[in-house]
Amino acid sequence: MDEKTRKEVARKGGLAVSRNRQHMSEIGRKGGQSVSRNKEHMANIGRKGGAASRGQRQG
Repeated sequence: MDEKTRKEVARKGGLAVSRNRQHMSEIGRKGGQSVSRNKEHMANIGRKGGAASRGQRQG
């Protein structure tokens, strides 16, 4: 895809989102609720974040 076409596709995507922010916000909220229900997944995320911040303090 050439640069001009890529920019046009990106522009159209941005316009679609900005026209319906409330709808997009609702979709994001529902997705976040769905992910956060998985306790094992959330624990893994927290563990990785803790390990990363611990590494920054020590290094």
